[in-house]
Amino acid sequence: MSTEPQALGRLYGVSVGPGDPDLMTVRAIRTIRSCPVVAYFCKRGTSGHARRIASDCITAEHIELPLVYPVTVELPPDHPDYGRQIENFFDESAERLAEHLAAGRSVAALNEGDAFFYGSFMHLFLRLSQRFPTEVVPGVTSMMCSASLLPRPLMLRDDLLTVIPGTLSEDALLRALIGTDAAVIMKLGQNLPKVRRAVIAAGLADRAWYVERASMENQRVLPFNEAPDVAPYFSQIVIPGEGKRR
Repeated sequence: MSTEPQALGRLYGVSVGPGDPDLMTVRAIRTIRSCPVVAYFCKRGTSGHARRIASDCITAEHIELPLVYPVTVELPPDHPDYGRQIENFFDESAERLAEHLAAGRSVAALNEGDAFFYGSFMHLFLRLSQRFPTEVVPGVTSMMCSASLLPRPLMLRDDLLTVIPGTLSEDALLRALIGTDAAVIMKLGQNLPKVRRAVIAAGLADRAWYVERASMENQRVLPFNEAPDVAPYFSQIVIPGEGKRR
């Protein structure tokens, strides 16, 4: 009887791009097809955007592992129960993947955009990468997809680009905008009103663009001054630089 230890499975953080399946990389497609287990985050009652993007790569032979968020917008992020539930959820999700990895089954953990660019995969990576061989498959970010839809380049010459989460305070948003040449503001959703005020206060309203659901069938690209009052999570404010030499 062999006493050789069971080979561990490999954890892949597979970036599937911003929404259009055509923007998935060849490497992402190949990785998903080669892994026996496919994991993905989703809201209750849905299969999630990442699963939808990669649907053509997933077959009946795959073991699917949906990771259903316990809360999304039901509680504000600063509520004490929110953090506790989310951290417990990521702990439990990591252990579900660990069972497959320990049994020698590689896991493709899907992530919208790029796995290391505000991706939920980071929570799995931090919990599992020291225990199992781990690899990140990079992808097209929603930020660069949004920038590609504008009538001018995002950055020119020596422009400084700042990526800003809309979850910051209004004062922090304003400081970040004043200190840069080009900017992308992520995570709009319920943060849009304060983001709008900060962009106007920074004097950037005329250069800014609102991009909603970039590369998806229902994408919208509007000048900032025509942006709606309510924005979905998959929306951004993109402010191109002016290419001024320093």
